[in-house]
Amino acid sequence: MTIVEVDRAIVGGVDTHLDNHVAAALDPLGALLGTESFATTPAGYKLLLSWLGQFGTVTKVGVEGTGAYGAGLARFLRKEGIDVVEVGRPNRMARRLHGKSDPLDAVEAARAALSGRAGGQAKTRDGAVEAIRVLHVAKRSATRARAKALTQMRHLTYTAPDQLRCSMKGLPGNKLVTEARRLRPRSSSDPVTSATKASLSSLAHRIDSLDREIVELEALLAPLVEATAPELLALLGVGIDTAAVLLVAAGDNAQRLHSESAWAHLCGVAPIQASSGKVTRHRLDRGGDRQANNALWRIVIVRLAHDPDTRAYMERRLKEGRSKREVIRILKRYVAREVYHYLPRG
Repeated sequence: MTIVEVDRAIVGGVDTHLDNHVAAALDPLGALLGTESFATTPAGYKLLLSWLGQFGTVTKVGVEGTGAYGAGLARFLRKEGIDVVEVGRPNRMARRLHGKSDPLDAVEAARAALSGRAGGQAKTRDGAVEAIRVLHVAKRSATRARAKALTQMRHLTYTAPDQLRCSMKGLPGNKLVTEARRLRPRSSSDPVTSATKASLSSLAHRIDSLDREIVELEALLAPLVEATAPELLALLGVGIDTAAVLLVAAGDNAQRLHSESAWAHLCGVAPIQASSGKVTRHRLDRGGDRQANNALWRIVIVRLAHDPDTRAYMERRLKEGRSKREVIRILKRYVAREVYHYLPRG
């Protein structure tokens, strides 16, 4: 009688880092087959998959940080037909019991994927939404830097010598930048006045440069968003930036979100059960994607200002004894449900 060895299914786990990834391999029963470290290069990715494959047929791999250090590996594995499972931070109880090390984290990632504790499909990060994400990161950074520079200008005018302070007092932002740009530090013999003028002028020119940068990034971002999700942009209160944030939260493969309730949980707007005994209640979800949560909040605020139906709903719920904050939370949940149906599914 010939004995045929059945090729066993292997589940991998990877603890990702900047220069090296540590991988672990488990058999179908969860027994550890080995751990190994690999470079974070295309050649290293091939070696990692080959190493896992020597134990059997690789069915899925749990990867930590698919949106950061593990993005390249996740793309490679997906192209090779491997199911990539997104793994969150390591189990705290396991860390307390067994300590912390990269091999232990890799084993924990594999066990999370094997047990189904981590079942979320990772974002593909290989399409238009990924392009939108990287552009939006740069634009958001430039916008924050501009706001910070303008705040610094305001504070400098508050403590400036009297003559300079009076000339800048009460100016709106754009006018303040224009006036500061015209300052000539060498025209003053007072060292404090001269230094303050130099600082204000430097910050004003920085803001001008950031304004140009923001315009250039908007010119790249807007057509991408319009082409990717025209129906989403058609919703009341959804602009380019808001749509970009929501698209990034969903990812290029929005079909991974199996229901609108899963989308609501991802955005942190789904009420969480906090019931016990005879008490039935829900608590606020403080998790999820906070940028997506803020995008839904912006949509609600715009609709409260411009949509009669939303204002009527707010008034009705306030009369029922709800607080304004509670009603906004409810509206965010409704908006999330509406937005879900307009997310592109390639």
